[in-house]
Amino acid sequence: MIPLDKDTFEAYMERLLEQVEKVVGALDKRDKKPQNYLNGERLYDNQDVCLLLNISKRTLQRYRDNGLKYHTTLHKTYYREKDLHEFIRWYFDGENNKSNCTQNSKE
Repeated sequence: MIPLDKDTFEAYMERLLEQVEKVVGALDKRDKKPQNYLNGERLYDNQDVCLLLNISKRTLQRYRDNGLKYHTTLHKTYYREKDLHEFIRWYFDGENNKSNCTQNSKE
């Protein structure tokens, strides 16, 4: 173990504290984002859905084109939590069925 002098230790602790404050600030900022609700049901905007599903905005547009229900208010698009769940179940079950049909037809 290498002994640290007081000045080195304090400089290290100061840098560490700055990093902790940055992380806490980022978490506070994220937590303060207002959540939207409609009749008690959580609404997600485009950014929320993209982050939640780890998809691009273009993929989200494709999902809307393929039947994902959405609501537009003041030029902003929202998705009900229930609609997201239903679409995910329907879309990805359909993908699995399509690949199974393709495999079965090859046999």
